[in-house]
Amino acid sequence: MAVDGTPSSERQAAFMSALVTEHIVLQTAASATVTEAASRTSLYVFSLSSSLVALGFVSQFPQIFRLFAAAILPALFVLGVFTTVRLVDTGIENQQFLRRIARIRGYYRTLTPDAAVYFSSESGRWPEAHAAPPVWYGTRIALLTTAATMIAFINGIVAGASVTLFVNSLFSGHHLGVAVIVGFAAVVGLMAVFLAYQQRRYRAASPPA
Repeated sequence: MAVDGTPSSERQAAFMSALVTEHIVLQTAASATVTEAASRTSLYVFSLSSSLVALGFVSQFPQIFRLFAAAILPALFVLGVFTTVRLVDTGIENQQFLRRIARIRGYYRTLTPDAAVYFSSESGRWPEAHAAPPVWYGTRIALLTTAATMIAFINGIVAGASVTLFVNSLFSGHHLGVAVIVGFAAVVGLMAVFLAYQQRRYRAASPPA
């Protein structure tokens, strides 16, 4: 009998019901982050591809092409920045949900001897399975494979192309090599800034060791 007069069995049943409900909610939330990341990625890629098609149509008119590119490329870059920032957020949120699910599964293992088998950490997913990754697949490499990094790389190319076109127009097309070098430097610089930002965000969101 509990202090408030409620039988212990009823309190345990209520706790298990709440725990299972929380487990389901966390699974749904984790799936929602994946769905949102996929939809935002698709929206950016669709916007980029349709804009490139439009640029191809107006490329035969140099004056119109310059004006159109000056309007659409910066807009695409800003959309890409917003997309990558949110993709980093959804990736972090997904990891947080999975950690909380792992805690619930850890409690399930303590219920009965059979539960320790069915809910073993070895049969679970990250972060329960603590198998050491291959040497070549550490944290830094993993951060290069995220959806945010993919969009950031494409967006960096958009920025590099924009810078190249701008610099080339300043020199009236006489120093294309210089324009390409400046555009390439812009891509490298933007990717370095993004990777540093992403790594800092994930480190800040990670639980203390």
